[in-house]
Amino acid sequence: MAAAAESNVPATNQVVVESNDTEDDGITLMDLFRIVHKHLLVGIITFVVVFAAVCAYTFLVPPKYSATAQVFATYSDSSVQDNNISNINSASTYITNQIQSYPTLATTESVLKPVIDDLGLDTTVANLAGQLTVTNPTNTAFVNITAETGDAKQASDIANSVAESLSNVVEKSLYASGKESPVKLSVVQRAAEPVAPSSPKVALYLAVGLVAGLILGVFAALIRDLMATHVEEASDLQDIINAPIMGRIPTDESLQGNKPLIVSNPAGRIAEEFRRIRTNLSFTSKVEGSDARMIVISSVEPSEGKTTVSVNVAAALAENGAKVLLIDADLRHPSVADHIGLEGGAGLAHVLSGQATVKDVVQRYWKPNLHIMPAGPKPPNASMLLNSKTMTELLDVALQTYDYVIVDTSPMVVANDAAVFGAKSDGIVLVSGRGVTMKRDLKDIAVQLDNLSVPVVGFVFNFEKERKASSNDNYYYYYYYDEAGKKSKHSHKNSRKKKSKH
Repeated sequence: MAAAAESNVPATNQVVVESNDTEDDGITLMDLFRIVHKHLLVGIITFVVVFAAVCAYTFLVPPKYSATAQVFATYSDSSVQDNNISNINSASTYITNQIQSYPTLATTESVLKPVIDDLGLDTTVANLAGQLTVTNPTNTAFVNITAETGDAKQASDIANSVAESLSNVVEKSLYASGKESPVKLSVVQRAAEPVAPSSPKVALYLAVGLVAGLILGVFAALIRDLMATHVEEASDLQDIINAPIMGRIPTDESLQGNKPLIVSNPAGRIAEEFRRIRTNLSFTSKVEGSDARMIVISSVEPSEGKTTVSVNVAAALAENGAKVLLIDADLRHPSVADHIGLEGGAGLAHVLSGQATVKDVVQRYWKPNLHIMPAGPKPPNASMLLNSKTMTELLDVALQTYDYVIVDTSPMVVANDAAVFGAKSDGIVLVSGRGVTMKRDLKDIAVQLDNLSVPVVGFVFNFEKERKASSNDNYYYYYYYDEAGKKSKHSHKNSRKKKSKH
């Protein structure tokens, strides 16, 4: 059944590493959605903070009331009374030139001091001027005087008083020797007491808060993504190296045992994920001159779970009937033997140094077709041994004997062993741990592999966040077993119903 399922999966051996000189097309709309989704919590927090701040300002700031009085300028000189066109045009020009300065005049001490005295205001001229907005609409002889205060009646009183004081100053105080001004300002619209506050404008402010919250939320998500130094999502890997995700392994305590999950819990969901990886690997190219495939497994950083992936993938391939040899080629930090509970005192290091033969160190594990070659003791010259002719001959013989040769190598920030082995095979499989892989290091590795023409066959994304319970229902449906090892769908559903009652 597993073999039949594998026939529907496309090959992955044509994946290549993206070169750094590839033209950057910038962030697309889909990239933006993905980034916001990845940092959704940051975006939501930013939106809530911004919107809450705007709401607090809107509902806590004291209301203000606005009232507007309107005056109209006319020319009162007797020379205009003869209807002489020239005089009328001169008067119009004079008014136009003069009225442009009245908005500024209305905020001067000459106009506002009488207003303060008349209304008995406890304020200064500067403060009162700050409460006024005086305008002259373009191409008109009107002057609009708007007062805004926290008291509705006071706003209308100030606007009307300023209008009268401005009219008085323009007519009687602008010229020396008691000569009246030819311009007369008439109050044509007195300010009425406002019935509703002019600010804050609740609907407008809330709309601004909503839009600002959304924009700043998206911006915060972008900043968070730019500042992230570690890989947090599988898509982060593909942004740097164009290779498929072969499998996603969640964090689970069962992976810390001394047996592969394929052996200890073959019906579990994680075991099935390793079978998915097996399926993808079965479509990689065979090594030239043999009928076998060599799978080189490495990681960017230490502690990303590459050995756990290696032993489980080896077990999954052996489970499917393939003849598999797993070689622990991480001579600097051997761990395969410990992961599966084998004796690791003798291994690859002895073979490469001529102290033992392959037959002496290879051990059978679980099934007759699964063979393990531990690393043995740590040698002082690991790089020299792994690049030796003996290592090449060992791999050549193994490829003629087995269907799959899996090589567990050192992390790439530690040594370039994976690149050396990858050049002899179809490429390398990179195991990347969420929160462990440094983006900077992955970019450096991408350049190195590209320079060596070594492709990345695919990624195994390790320590993935557990999905929400609602999306896991189907997994439990298929993979829940009772203690007797029999499928028990209804018991799980019933237990969920019981829990829901509490």
